[in-house]
Amino acid sequence: MKYPIAIEPGSQKDAWGVIVPDLPGCFSAADRGMDEAIDNAKEAIELWIEVALDENQQIPKPSSLRELQKRKEFKGWTWAIVEIDPALLSDDIERINITLPKRVLARLDAKAKKAGENRSAFIAHLALMA
Repeated sequence: MKYPIAIEPGSQKDAWGVIVPDLPGCFSAADRGMDEAIDNAKEAIELWIEVALDENQQIPKPSSLRELQKRKEFKGWTWAIVEIDPALLSDDIERINITLPKRVLARLDAKAKKAGENRSAFIAHLALMA
């Protein structure tokens, strides 16, 4: 998935501002130029999507860069495209193999049982909370 971003050039006094027009409230900034602005925008987009998914919100599809460039509020801004790993949006189940000491596994299973979850659900819950 590729999201267009609008970058307001900075200066030695002002940070570079970045807006992701397709994701309401998603923005970032950078002090050290265009490359940092793009990297920070990618991180902001990933976090925005993660929070939206956690809140069961729809993830907007990226707009056409050409259409966004026509918007007056971005006159003089620079445009870039940020690619987001589609796995970030996937709820597909994947079986994995992990290795844990028996004492840790026993504690994990006890905590999962107490929480009313199976081992996998409990691990997923902990990962999302971290």
